[in-house]
Amino acid sequence: MLEAVFTLGDLVLVRGFVSEQAARAGLTGLRLKDFVLAVHELMANAILHGGGGGRVSLRRHDGRLLCTVSDQGPGLGDRTLPSEQPGLDSSRGGRGLWLVRQIGDEVDVTTGPAGTSITISMVLI
Repeated sequence: MLEAVFTLGDLVLVRGFVSEQAARAGLTGLRLKDFVLAVHELMANAILHGGGGGRVSLRRHDGRLLCTVSDQGPGLGDRTLPSEQPGLDSSRGGRGLWLVRQIGDEVDVTTGPAGTSITISMVLI
C-alpha cells in the first residue's frame, strides 16, 4: 500500500497518504485518527532520534493494517516502550512511544546499533 523514505519535509505529505490508505483499508472514525497519530509519532521519533528520517511501510495482512517505521539511528538502548504513562515535564521523553503502545492493537519493536524498526498493527473491524 505504501513504501516511502521520509525526512522532516515529507512528514505532512506522508501523514496524509497514510491517512488516505488507512481509510481505504477500512479504518474509520477514532481508530483511523488514532492510527494516523501513532504513525506520525513514529515518524517524528525517527526524524528526531534516528538520523533525520526513515522509511515507512504500510500494508494489510490477515485482517490487520500494519505500519512499520524504520530508521538508521543508534537504537533505543535501554529505552523501551513504556507501559506506564511518562510524566508530562519536558525533561523526559517517551510520551510518543507510550502513546503508540496505547493506540496499537499490537506493537513490535526491533532495535540495535544499526537502527530501530517499530510496527504498529490495528485490526480492521
